[in-house]
Amino acid sequence: MYYNKRPQVNFTALARVVGVLLLIEALFMLIPLVTCIIYGENDYKAFAITIGITALTGALMRFSISPSNPEMGKREGFLLTALTWVVFSIFGMIPFLIGDPKMSISDAFFETMSGFTTTGASVMTSIGHFSKGIHIWRCLMQWIGGMGIILFTLAVIPMLNHSGGMQMFNAEVTGITRDKLRPRISQTAKGLWLIYVILTAVLCVLLWLGPMNLFESVCHAFSTMSTGGFSTQDASIGAWNSAYVKIVITAFMFLGGVNFALLFKASTGQIGELWKNEVFRTYVYIIGVMMILFAITIIANNQVHSWESLTIDPLFQIVSVLTSTGLIVGNFENWGGFVVALMFLLMFFGASAGSTSGGAKIDRMIFLVKNIRNEVYRCLHPNAICSVRVNGKVLPADVVNKVIAFLCIYVILVVIGGLILTAIGIPLVDAFFSAFSCIGNTGLGAGVTGYGGSYDIIPDVGKWVLSLLMLMGRLELFTVLLLFSRTFWKK
Repeated sequence: MYYNKRPQVNFTALARVVGVLLLIEALFMLIPLVTCIIYGENDYKAFAITIGITALTGALMRFSISPSNPEMGKREGFLLTALTWVVFSIFGMIPFLIGDPKMSISDAFFETMSGFTTTGASVMTSIGHFSKGIHIWRCLMQWIGGMGIILFTLAVIPMLNHSGGMQMFNAEVTGITRDKLRPRISQTAKGLWLIYVILTAVLCVLLWLGPMNLFESVCHAFSTMSTGGFSTQDASIGAWNSAYVKIVITAFMFLGGVNFALLFKASTGQIGELWKNEVFRTYVYIIGVMMILFAITIIANNQVHSWESLTIDPLFQIVSVLTSTGLIVGNFENWGGFVVALMFLLMFFGASAGSTSGGAKIDRMIFLVKNIRNEVYRCLHPNAICSVRVNGKVLPADVVNKVIAFLCIYVILVVIGGLILTAIGIPLVDAFFSAFSCIGNTGLGAGVTGYGGSYDIIPDVGKWVLSLLMLMGRLELFTVLLLFSRTFWKK
């Protein structure tokens, strides 16, 4: 009997594309290198060495590997997507190892994975003394990861349209259904990135017009549009104590939580499509309801110190948590336990699918609520045929089933992560909050990792667990879980 001994996964084609991606990462690293040179910082050596290592490795993989079959299918698409985020984090952490922070491998990988997945959790207890090169690299990582590493590659390497491009697009772009704006994946990727770049540039200019200098404006434009949350100050946005900065960043965090396909349509004159979209309306309603609840709780806890503390500050924090940005304006735990509970709920929701935000996504919450309503109705009318309809479209049963499976797995992973953290000595509430925050790519901490603290307190084992949760949350579980399935590796 003849057995096909060819590998089931085209690893040579994968390695070649990873080489191209590493060359792209090396190009991005030129930005912090130039920043260090401009400001006369010694960390330019760390970035120069990192660029050399990354570019050399990428060049060897790109030009020394010649696959007999350059085509990549569905398996290669999923594997490449997950592998790319890990590889980018491995090479991206080198400046943290040899530069001024001098981190351990566990800390450096956690910080880098937190950056690329736009989680914003940090092991740094204080960031004010680090070089501007390190600061801009932290924020740039979030900006790259916000719209997606693979999506950027699809925009600049058209050949991937015929080589697993659709699988990679589906594996990385968040949501249940993915809207193609153009017939070709590369055109859709370019359209999405164009909106992303324009919004980032506009935000940078607006922040520069306020109390921030140019460098601070660039960093916060990167971390805000990506809904990442890294800042250049220990006190985050609260360091500027500016209503103008809070309002501007709130507005762009909100935009970062909107489906970018909708923003693209709005940019072409179809502004009415925004309010017609059921998910967008729900997104606005959630913010409105939460604003009322936050205001009532702040008043009840005697935390009204100014008009900002009752209006701008809670709105900022609501949008920041809902979009998984994680920027803060103060110690929100002072607002009371009910506010913390509401923020926990917002972290679970997340914003819209197809945005740069994390969380389970409002889309899935809508599908779940409508499906529950149908099941309750069937209890009274067992022969009734009910369907889940969103934006006037009926969702197939398999999509609804996948949403339910996603939410169940999401909760299970939070429980597993929380249990592991408690087993290594982290307090119960802090452990589950940290696991929930990381899988939702929010990055907020509570208790020992909360305001004034950092994830530095987490033991190394916990940091690797949380790093995996961050990756799974950013790639929406299934892309990573597939790699642990025996079926994936079989023909």
